[in-house]
Amino acid sequence: MTTLDAPRVDRIAAALWTDVPGLDVYVILDCARDTRIHPWIKRRALDYTSLYRGPIAPVLDRCAPYLVHLYRRESWTRELLSLGWGQSWGIFVRTTEPMETLRVHFRRFLRVRDEAGRRLVFRYYDPRVLRAYLPTCNENELKTVFGTVGQLCAERADGEAVLSYHNDGGRLGVKETVIAPSVTS
Repeated sequence: MTTLDAPRVDRIAAALWTDVPGLDVYVILDCARDTRIHPWIKRRALDYTSLYRGPIAPVLDRCAPYLVHLYRRESWTRELLSLGWGQSWGIFVRTTEPMETLRVHFRRFLRVRDEAGRRLVFRYYDPRVLRAYLPTCNENELKTVFGTVGQLCAERADGEAVLSYHNDGGRLGVKETVIAPSVTS
């Protein structure tokens, strides 16, 4: 696995954080992507919560999606961007909403039904899934997905840009902020 150098982490952080007062950044991390994510959250993250509700089996908890409040200058955030960027570890949320509101909102999308009515797990917090799903949404679906959240952000497939998605009056708005390459092994 590659890690990113400090200047590149700085550029990613600059693309994720804006100067909008009261705007916070969260990440929904997919603990199933890498066995290191779950213990790392539990050991080092400041504010976090599982998107699963109630007591669950430890084996399921270790694979759960976790909502983590990020702080731009915290070492944990910098470590996340350095290790996880480009690895499809999760998606980012820019919002003024509090964590519990976000948790309730994002829990709604964990299970969906297919055309035959079967319940399926929807891993929208995988950036590869989010990038494929959002462009297919109609006006009502975008309203449901975004609600009052604000923006969803993900790494571009090649990891060379931050994609910021928002509901633009019933159409999907996308802003791409290119991150200049500078990866070290």
